[in-house]
Amino acid sequence: MAHYDLHMPVFEEQVRALRINDTVTLHGTLYGIRDATQIHMFDRGRKPRFDLKGHAVIHTAPNVRKVDKSAEFPAGYAPVCIGTTTSDRMERFTRPLMKQYGVRFIIGKGGMREGSAQSFADIGGAYLAVIGGTAALETTWIEAIEDVDMDDLKPESLWKFRLKGFCPLLVAMDSHGGSLYTAVKANSQARRAQALASLGVAVK
Repeated sequence: MAHYDLHMPVFEEQVRALRINDTVTLHGTLYGIRDATQIHMFDRGRKPRFDLKGHAVIHTAPNVRKVDKSAEFPAGYAPVCIGTTTSDRMERFTRPLMKQYGVRFIIGKGGMREGSAQSFADIGGAYLAVIGGTAALETTWIEAIEDVDMDDLKPESLWKFRLKGFCPLLVAMDSHGGSLYTAVKANSQARRAQALASLGVAVK
């Protein structure tokens, strides 16, 4: 296990260096994205005005407060609570996000499926996990909301966040086929079989 400080955007070789159970701190820029954002991007053909190449996206629909634009609040929004949502339902967007827009990291909770794992291996990406229930802590890692695209989709707009050290993030799926979720599932199934066998229950 190793820890990496990464300044966004990153290159493929930096992503390929990561392995499951490594930890990561992100610096620079992070983009917030969610279901509606990606539906509009991929199903309805809306083109984001941000360059996502080499960047990370976080599955989120942040709670924000409208304020006057200033140096502190360049987009006119103050972050109230920026948490992470479950990633699984956005599974179908992983490959197009990476292939069409060059996204390298997806941040979320709960993990993703085999299709995403294959995309990470083929293109060079990773899934960085956040523990559920840490939204208040995550918000302290955001220095400012710098900009927002697709503002009509609030709170599922495309958000541009300026970071002050977004960590700790756990590499839960890497670009070499490693997945903590697959490992946990296999281990739990094996232990279930052992437990049932100890009770004399036949497993079909």
